[in-house]
Amino acid sequence: MENQTRLLETINQNFDTYQKLIPDVGQAYDALPAEVYKDGELKGKVKRLMGLAAALTHGCRACILFQTDEALKLGASVDEVLETCAVAISIGGTMAAGETTRVVQYLNEKGLV
Repeated sequence: MENQTRLLETINQNFDTYQKLIPDVGQAYDALPAEVYKDGELKGKVKRLMGLAAALTHGCRACILFQTDEALKLGASVDEVLETCAVAISIGGTMAAGETTRVVQYLNEKGLV
């Protein structure tokens, strides 16, 4: 399996380049997540974990890695991330189960499991 940490770095670099090439779209795109993921009735960490569950069920590798990373930055524990994966597997079946291995590898690469 490819290195998930490096994959996330590459995705972020390429998206940064995209946003520089088409800044109006980039700024508009950034505005929605900035609003959605800020603390409200639900804390940002919880929202990132919700995003992770959705990403796992849809199989979006960039989203999976990004949401995992953001949730960890906001203080999510490994157990919270893994329970989120369990919810996704419950809803998304084998697609989410297969993509959960990406999360586990990412956590392993970060020395968390």
